[in-house]
Amino acid sequence: MASVERTAYPRFKRTMTSRELHQAFTPGTAEVMWARGKARSPEHLLALVVLLKSYQKLGYFPDLDEVPKLVVEHVRGLLELGAQVEPRHDSTRTAARQRDFVRERLGVVYDPEKARQVAEAALYEAVQTKDNPADLINVALEKLVKARLELPGYTTLDEMTSAIRTEVNEEFFAAIVSRMDEVEKARLLGLLRVPAGARSRFDELKRPAKSPTISHLRDHLKFLDGLELLGRTGMWLAGVPPGKVTHFSGQAQVLDAAELGKVGVVKRLALLASLLHSAKVRARDELVPMLCRRMGAITKKAKEDLEKIRERHREESERLLAVLGEVLEAAKDAVGFDGESVTLPRTVRGRNNVHRECGEAVLAKLEKAGGLAKLSEDHELVSAHHGDNYFPLLWRHFKSHRKVLLDLTEILEMVATSTDDTVLQAVEFCQAMRHRSSHWVPLTYTVTKEDGTEETRTVSAEHASQMWKRILFDKRHPDKINRRHFEVSPCPT
Repeated sequence: MASVERTAYPRFKRTMTSRELHQAFTPGTAEVMWARGKARSPEHLLALVVLLKSYQKLGYFPDLDEVPKLVVEHVRGLLELGAQVEPRHDSTRTAARQRDFVRERLGVVYDPEKARQVAEAALYEAVQTKDNPADLINVALEKLVKARLELPGYTTLDEMTSAIRTEVNEEFFAAIVSRMDEVEKARLLGLLRVPAGARSRFDELKRPAKSPTISHLRDHLKFLDGLELLGRTGMWLAGVPPGKVTHFSGQAQVLDAAELGKVGVVKRLALLASLLHSAKVRARDELVPMLCRRMGAITKKAKEDLEKIRERHREESERLLAVLGEVLEAAKDAVGFDGESVTLPRTVRGRNNVHRECGEAVLAKLEKAGGLAKLSEDHELVSAHHGDNYFPLLWRHFKSHRKVLLDLTEILEMVATSTDDTVLQAVEFCQAMRHRSSHWVPLTYTVTKEDGTEETRTVSAEHASQMWKRILFDKRHPDKINRRHFEVSPCPT
């Protein structure tokens, strides 16, 4: 039984202020004159006025014994009746006649059958999308008030709601289970088995996401893959309103494996399907804040790197200048630079030999200084300091996360919130280039559409800020974009 306190079913308050008492239970002059014309005794007069004001407040007739003494005393005083006068009826016939007087004056209808029909129709309609008994009762009350019908007793509404809710839910349960084959049913019921010394897989459906470390992200993606393998919940729950799925899932959530095992098999399977579906939705929803927090941590590390670079930038700059000096000296020696000009051989073979010797000398110096890869990375670090830009430093922290984060964006179904879909195109481009190793890649890429045909598209970097565009594009690489920096570039906020 739903608690009456959780519904809008009208009832007397336990305590009333003087203002509430005056506004709700003070009869007007016309009402008093009307009541005096209908009542034959002070007791009947007091009872009639109390019933009139109670109906106006509640929408139904309470037993006179249920009317708060405060209300009776208030009405008695306004009618100037003695303290010994109590509201009462001499017979059930008198009570029925007074209720008819009130209905006639207020223009309301007493039709229990029609009231039941209106309430049932409202409940059958509402229960298709709602499940909370209190919400269902409130819908029925609203329809009854609009129809100007006398409200039935609360227990009548509660029993009606319970019966209709059970009937409709059982239809939903049967529809859900009818879409499962025997293998899927067995797989779901297997979630309730508790291995010796371990927890059931049913409990895993309730687990929350962990902190967004890279290992936890990998585990969460595996968890989501495992949920997908358990069953086609989207197909099973097709046509079931989301509110119903949420409520069925909530029912399963509060039960343990042993308690759910005692539920009827059809309902048990439906509740398990709803919980599994909600677990999938929650797991996907949890991926978004995990991704954002992970990228936030990467950004924080890049900013910390920039601060460290600022501290040691002089030493790094001097070292790189020293390397540049050694490279220049090697090149001078190779080409015979005399301090003013370079005299190259006149023959093609001679010039090629000089160029080869120069290249070998330069590469030897670069290799001795740490190699091209290391020097390129150091150059980016120092350049970031001089430009006060930490963006080039993000990749070094992102690269260990790259696979799992690309997997994550592949699993998430992203939808543009406006007509501008450049960010979605950017994600699509990253997926198309995920197996490329080169830094600079073409702006065009190929995607396979749903019908199996291929389409060539061109990525746009319009979502990137100007600072990002400075490191995404280079005039030395026309019609190309830096894949690494593009993958880690953020969306505009």
